[in-house]
Amino acid sequence: MSILLVLIPLSLVLLIIGIAAFFWAVRNDQFEDLESPAWKILLDDDTRPNPELSAMDEDRKRE
Repeated sequence: MSILLVLIPLSLVLLIIGIAAFFWAVRNDQFEDLESPAWKILLDDDTRPNPELSAMDEDRKRE
């Protein structure tokens, strides 16, 4: 039963730290844009390589 004298204050301290970290993240705009980083991965390399340049590279490798 005496362990509760340690665990209850410890849990309250951890709760206060968690709440402070959450408010810090909100205040510093950590949750401002959640969708753009996911879309950047999908929209990164949409250009196709030039087939003429690829043929030139293959010719150079053969020489």
